[in-house]
Amino acid sequence: MADLNVKIGALALKNPVMTASGTFGYGLEFADFMPLDGIGGIIVKGTTLKPREGNDYPRMAETPSGMLNCVGLQNKGVDYFCEHIYPQIKDIDTNMIVNVSGSSPEDYAECAARIDALDKIPAIELNISCPNVKDGGMAFGVTCAGAASVVKAVRARYHKTLIVKLSPNVTDIREIAKAVEGEGADSVSLINTLMGMAIDIERRKPLLSINTGGLSGPAVKPVALRMVWQVAKAVKIPVVGLGGICTAEDAIAFMMAGATAIEIGTANFLDPAVSIKVRDGINQWLDEHRISSVQEIIGVV
Repeated sequence: MADLNVKIGALALKNPVMTASGTFGYGLEFADFMPLDGIGGIIVKGTTLKPREGNDYPRMAETPSGMLNCVGLQNKGVDYFCEHIYPQIKDIDTNMIVNVSGSSPEDYAECAARIDALDKIPAIELNISCPNVKDGGMAFGVTCAGAASVVKAVRARYHKTLIVKLSPNVTDIREIAKAVEGEGADSVSLINTLMGMAIDIERRKPLLSINTGGLSGPAVKPVALRMVWQVAKAVKIPVVGLGGICTAEDAIAFMMAGATAIEIGTANFLDPAVSIKVRDGINQWLDEHRISSVQEIIGVV
């Protein structure tokens, strides 16, 4: 069996497979389908400082080779997470990582600080694709200054591994990656969803309640792969790749493009045990090619 161990900064992963935020709940929902301790990490659903109701229904729509969603970060807030969810997940033998969202740098920082106090949460993933309420709703992650402002505020109050999730809805994702690296990010993960839309031509209305939503699934993989390849060459910190990964072959391609680890998202809805299958598939491929460590394929392209 090949050595599947990888590191994201100080964060050690037993294998490079993680689950993407918003597609795996808090992990507990999948315990009947796969051993939760069998993968490198679980990134739990988006958490905000205050509770959020999310957007009105309908907020999901199927598209060819993918899906659109505008769930809107529905969650009960960080205090509920700390008091009720954390005790249930803290002893799962893998890296439990919290995805943090906010509407201002101060919101992000306060939420991160409360999670910083939880011993068994070794890392957070910052979702900077959120709208900046002080800047007309433009997402933090689409400008270097906006992205940097969030990371700077969080880094001042959060002391563990900090992964920043990048938006693909930008002109040059390399510049955003370099901006967050400069403010102390330990890693970047990419890509978040691409903005998309679907229309019901009989009703002459959009299928989603807020008209547009995030596109994920196999359709986005070529875009994600290109961006991971570009960013991995532009920064010195580890890159986590995601976007349409469904198979071990997909994961290997992302690692060859420069990803140290990968996240599986939409594929969890199709097969709740897919992450274990991808882990085993990576190992099988390495064995077949007589490669002793997964480290040997990272960034070979």
